Amino acid sequence: MPTDTNKLVRALHYATEQHRNQRRKDEAASPYINHPISLLHILNVEAGIEDNNVLIAALLHDVIEDCSGPHQMHIQLRREEIREQFGDTVLSFVEAVTDDKGLPKAERKQAQVDHAAHIPHGAKLVKIADKTANLRDIANYPPANWSPERKTEYFAWAKQVVDVVRGSHAGLEALFDQAHGQQ
Repeated sequence: MPTDTNKLVRALHYATEQHRNQRRKDEAASPYINHPISLLHILNVEAGIEDNNVLIAALLHDVIEDCSGPHQMHIQLRREEIREQFGDTVLSFVEAVTDDKGLPKAERKQAQVDHAAHIPHGAKLVKIADKTANLRDIANYPPANWSPERKTEYFAWAKQVVDVVRGSHAGLEALFDQAHGQQ
């Protein structure tokens, strides 16, 4: 039976493989894997969260959404891989934070606000860490083509999402609030 550390390292390796050809939208086009690793750091090192399923879900949170392509067959394959390698709980957290890329952007964003209150607790923690990491990146390494207005809109929307899940983890929420204050 694999240890928690072994399972976490396997998840890091899997996420690295899935995101290997992806880049962030910042001017330096930094490797995408930096983002899931930032979530892991926020959750574990900064907020003291030790739930291995939450930490693994943080590493895998964008795999279904960003590494499956448009084909339903590939989306299902990613789901099966996550379930087989990391279990139903991790899969449920990842699925809960996965956007439906078939929806227009505005609808996807509203769906996050509408559904955030109803996702599992572990997924709420991943969601808060994701928004925190994104705000930090936008403040420090913004996407090259984003206007100040777009940054302001993202900050406001991220706060709407996190406000829906407040009460999930005070320390994590404080980290979000600190990142939100960087605007």
